[in-house]
Amino acid sequence: MELFNQITGNAFILLVGACGLLLVIQLYFLLVVYSRLAFYKNAPKQEKNATPPLSVIICARNEEENLRHKLPKILTQDYPQFEVILVNDFSEDDTKWLLTDLRAQYNHLKVVEIAEHVRLKHGKKFAVTLGIKGAQYEHLVFTDADCIPQSDQWLRHMANSFSGGEEIVLGYSPYNKKPGLLNALIRFETFHTAMSYLSYALRGKAYMGVGRNLGYTKSLFFRGKGFAAHMHIPSGDDDLFVNQNASPHNTVICIHPEAQVWSEPKTTFSAYSRQKTRHAGASKAYKASHRRMLATQLTSAFLFYIVAIPTVIIYPQYWYVILGIYLFRLLAQLIVYFPIMKKLQVRGLIWWLPFLDACYYNYICINGFFALFRKEVKWK
Repeated sequence: MELFNQITGNAFILLVGACGLLLVIQLYFLLVVYSRLAFYKNAPKQEKNATPPLSVIICARNEEENLRHKLPKILTQDYPQFEVILVNDFSEDDTKWLLTDLRAQYNHLKVVEIAEHVRLKHGKKFAVTLGIKGAQYEHLVFTDADCIPQSDQWLRHMANSFSGGEEIVLGYSPYNKKPGLLNALIRFETFHTAMSYLSYALRGKAYMGVGRNLGYTKSLFFRGKGFAAHMHIPSGDDDLFVNQNASPHNTVICIHPEAQVWSEPKTTFSAYSRQKTRHAGASKAYKASHRRMLATQLTSAFLFYIVAIPTVIIYPQYWYVILGIYLFRLLAQLIVYFPIMKKLQVRGLIWWLPFLDACYYNYICINGFFALFRKEVKWK
């Protein structure tokens, strides 16, 4: 009996030690990495000397209704000189005729038509490349057909971010709030992803961006040979390009509320899972150092739950030890997350943080594992 007690006592110490180690790793990301964004202050909008002509590029496939309601919000931005290049990527709805009507109203709308060939299947990167080649200006801003800027000052803020000679501007695109658990999980995952890539960009280690709100220069695109290094990967026209071309000195962030671009979230778990599978497929091509830092963050949080929950079940008499460790982590999260949630316009999610945090890490890690064995061959 004494030997048994000694063994179980040692096992408990090891489990608590593992929880403590995982907590320390998590605190590093919270207090060293994410705190950069928590204390970040938006740059004031400049009215003069920060208005280079811009080319806004949107790729669309069968997006007639979205374009009908949302494209005018982009075409009517309060900006002195810009063009909107709409790449109509083999749409089978009435997108072509809608764009014909819009071109009659807006002379700065330019349409690039792509006709699908029976022997040629292409992804979004081909459409984006054609849009860039058709752009007449050096500074490019990207968004999607289902996106709508929060204000008519979006382009002014993006242009202002280029004013120091930077070549990449990382924007932010939240999802609209809808009822239900899936929507809350999607918005929390989007917040967490943005918190990560924006914080690392502030540390000079930018590793991704989101094509719903992203800017870079035309010369950088061609100097870096476009998407040539990862053309074989269906997704990644945004994050892989940033991963390949960002440096500590050429990348800035732009998260002013007026510069945020809202998008429609997925409405079913299957559609959301397919979207995450595409993203996971692209992340496998990140630089090795980026993959390590992201894997450390995700797995340390996932393992924290994997170790803590069984420990409480096996040693219920010591529940207060694990609870204390968990509450310390939660307190650190609340201190860092709340100011970031305010900046990223999801402050209401703070009340669901314990639940969403556990769901997020379990879902992302498990879905990411199974994504290793799936293949995605199309972008729409």
